[in-house]
Amino acid sequence: MASEPMKTCVHTPRAEAIAQLNDNLRKTGSGGAITVTRGVRLLPSFCPMALMRALGAYNDFDEHNDPHGERDFGDLNLFDEDLLWKIDYYDKTLTYGSDDPADPAKTQRVLTVMLAGEY
Repeated sequence: MASEPMKTCVHTPRAEAIAQLNDNLRKTGSGGAITVTRGVRLLPSFCPMALMRALGAYNDFDEHNDPHGERDFGDLNLFDEDLLWKIDYYDKTLTYGSDDPADPAKTQRVLTVMLAGEY
């Protein structure tokens, strides 16, 4: 019998609101900024469009990489490398952490893609 994929631990309206905002950034590139480290950009096979497709298709969330149910972290094998991506929440000036990541009026999301070794 095949095992069922693990579920995230937290299922709250606030976590789901954050997750939907994070999904929007990851899948469409809107609602924040996406940055790619120099290490990833210098990979010989790096292709920005392939990266965006892979981010948009990512759905491998479980209790280990998504314990809070916010869908803000993941890993990919792309361009023959192990990559990680992480969404961080800042205030609108990008100076401090956001007081409320569930409120897009108060939060600037930044999705960073990096080599696993850069984490």
